[in-house]
Amino acid sequence: MRPVHLLQQAETLAERIVALRRAIHAEPELGLETPLTLAKVRRELADLPLEWREGTSCTGAVAVLRGAGPGPAVLLRGDMDALPMPEETGLAFASTIPGRMHACGHDTHTAMLAGAARLLAGEDFAGEVRFMFQPGEEGFHGARFMLEDGLLDPLPDAAFALHIMPNYRHGALLCRPGALLAAADMLEITVIGRGGHASMPHQTRDPVPVACEIVGAIQTLVTRRFAASEATVVTIARLDAGSAHNVIPDRAVLRGTIRTLSRERRADVHAALVRLAEHIAAAHECRADVTITPGFPPTINDPRAVDLCQAVARDLPGGTFEPLEHPIMGAEDFSYVLEKVPGAMAFLGVAGEGSDWAHCCGIHSSRMVVDETVLPRGAAFLAGCALRFLERGWA
Repeated sequence: MRPVHLLQQAETLAERIVALRRAIHAEPELGLETPLTLAKVRRELADLPLEWREGTSCTGAVAVLRGAGPGPAVLLRGDMDALPMPEETGLAFASTIPGRMHACGHDTHTAMLAGAARLLAGEDFAGEVRFMFQPGEEGFHGARFMLEDGLLDPLPDAAFALHIMPNYRHGALLCRPGALLAAADMLEITVIGRGGHASMPHQTRDPVPVACEIVGAIQTLVTRRFAASEATVVTIARLDAGSAHNVIPDRAVLRGTIRTLSRERRADVHAALVRLAEHIAAAHECRADVTITPGFPPTINDPRAVDLCQAVARDLPGGTFEPLEHPIMGAEDFSYVLEKVPGAMAFLGVAGEGSDWAHCCGIHSSRMVVDETVLPRGAAFLAGCALRFLERGWA
């Protein structure tokens, strides 16, 4: 009956959870430095018996709650940073800082994690729960920095995280074993030719058609070189070349993203892109310089952790668990934790109850809104995952 009890307790904390979320939402911070957000969290949890650890490379912090006796350690994570974009929600607590918005729900993740900490502080258990308040998820590798700072040492026995989905059914929890989210790497290809007058292209080595040929060949590479059963995405999102209508430039630059679902596929795609670009350029007496900047690795859920998430979700009154059929090609830096610790990330639908949820604005939209009545359920879910693991392990 513990999930029932946890949800009941979480509902009594709803006002605190929502207040913290709104305070964070109104003052969004970017990147690895989120001191105001962390200060809000620490004030909210100041009365709890938590031991705090802070690192040196970012404002990440881990709060440790120790149980009545020795036992395993479980980690719960919430991210704190926002996005560099305007907010157009019209909310009373909208961002007060121009050009910044909590459009990915990290304000809700942090508030739910704080709620889970308060729930667990009132429970009896053996072992310890660590609450990972992490900055720099939006492309800044905050989880990796916290690992490198030793804030997670010794490594816990299990780890769980929750991410909202504003365009999914109210209160639904979703998860899947194996690949949940993709690796995300940045691609830049510079095609170097020889410029000249646009009326005399034969005297040049025009990099523009070569760059265009590379773009087309990449699409063929993805569909003909790699099996469709494991999704691969290579998107060229930007092409920069030239300065005038009658000048052939010396170079053309392609920029885009690479999304893959396994370490092996990631390495194969990187090598294939380098080979493709260099050889196409050489065929036209040009040169291609390929730079691939590694982003987050794929997010891989442990099947045992997914089973645990499902059991907790289905035990929460009124809740539903929906297996996610396919991976999502977005990326998450909780993947760094899951490379080292067995665990899982799940999604929580936060569309308004009874709404046409499929047409709600999704994450990274300037008009994204959240039904805050779902947040206590998220806090109870996180707390339930921790307690179930501490009591039963992977059983």
